[in-house]
Amino acid sequence: MQVGTNPIATLETSMGPIVVELWPDKAPNHVANFVELGQKQFYDDKVFHRIIRGFMVQTGCPKGDGTGGPGYTIPDEFNNTPFKKGVLVMAKTAAPDSAGCQFFVCVSDALHLNDKYTAFGRVLDGQDVADRMSNVSVGKRDVPLKEIKLKRVLVALPKGYEKPEVKKSGK
Repeated sequence: MQVGTNPIATLETSMGPIVVELWPDKAPNHVANFVELGQKQFYDDKVFHRIIRGFMVQTGCPKGDGTGGPGYTIPDEFNNTPFKKGVLVMAKTAAPDSAGCQFFVCVSDALHLNDKYTAFGRVLDGQDVADRMSNVSVGKRDVPLKEIKLKRVLVALPKGYEKPEVKKSGK
């Protein structure tokens, strides 16, 4: 896996940019879904609705409270990627095949997620931004007391990448 052969997404946040490499070889449907949502501007002006210091920063909920989705879910794509600091993860409920649009960046190793969540990318630049986010004060349900925005997601596709049609799990 070399930089330059995978899609790259820039998460423009109110605290600075986070550049991530997406892994279509490890989670092709999750990457296709993320790319499609980014291209449709679904992620524009979403808040980081859940932050757990020493674990992760989460965004992508259309309701802004962690209860919303894109109107569908996608099948799990577990892979052998260890959940280390900087890994991009699709959020889900405890139910199988329940991911949709919410995602998070690990700000420390989270090996307890192995074989339970789908890793679909990693931070190339801007981990310091995610780390700063993870240190903000939070209230009930890990909601930041000061709003942090995901302004937009810009996706750059490498030459020859053909986005597959997103497979939905029908939930």
